[in-house]
Amino acid sequence: MIRTALSFSAVLLWASAAAAMGPSKPSDCHGETACQLGDRSYHVMEPEGWDGVTPLPVLLHFHGWARTGVNAQRSDRIGASTKRRGVLLVTPNGRRKTWDFWSPETGDVGFTNQVLRDVAKRYPVDAGRIYVSGYSYGSAMAWRYVCESGNHVAALLGIAGAFPSGETCPEAPREVRHVHGVSDTVMPFPDDGPGGQAVPLGLWRARMDCGAGQAAGDWQVVDFLKLSRTEWRNCASGQVVLDTHPGGHFIPHGWIGRQLDELLGRTPSYP
Repeated sequence: MIRTALSFSAVLLWASAAAAMGPSKPSDCHGETACQLGDRSYHVMEPEGWDGVTPLPVLLHFHGWARTGVNAQRSDRIGASTKRRGVLLVTPNGRRKTWDFWSPETGDVGFTNQVLRDVAKRYPVDAGRIYVSGYSYGSAMAWRYVCESGNHVAALLGIAGAFPSGETCPEAPREVRHVHGVSDTVMPFPDDGPGGQAVPLGLWRARMDCGAGQAAGDWQVVDFLKLSRTEWRNCASGQVVLDTHPGGHFIPHGWIGRQLDELLGRTPSYP
């Protein structure tokens, strides 16, 4: 509990400073040039047409196994989506190209808070619009991060990766959005209900005290993949959105872009 309180206080400190003062110095690292933090690093990519002054929403994205933050920047499903929507993309690099999300004692949560504080020194950050996403192992790391240090996070955007059953979380984001293929055999659809029952997003639904979910229809941005949405908006705190598709382990076309459009109050578009 003490560790969680300290990490949250530290995040409040950088967020308040960023909102009040903006960047303290121009960024000397961006794009594929990594920003160094001791023996670790991260990447940051500015959106198209940014005026250099307006506070930026942030998408903090954890890469998949055996990848780096540069892969997310180059992706037309991640980087291209943030560039077109005025969102600063921040992509930490995992040790040995992976993440330690298995327990609350992971050092990757503290590293991520360091990344966010460093970003706020370089860019004017919109502290009310911090979104955290990840793919595969990176999605499980995104879950771990918001579980341990997520009270300041506006939304978790999980893609094809989640916790095993039995986890509880001291913190939570204001909103959870997740997409998963029901035929995924790499990181199967999460069975995170009591006793390992197949309860979609049961961890977050319990954490936010949600009632029954409501089917919210199908949607698609490419003709070969249809996604079906279920929403839990009758929660005591926050809300939960789940998109499922019949496929396997991948990032669906347009999914990140649509989530950002909805969170930012924009008309959904593709790409």
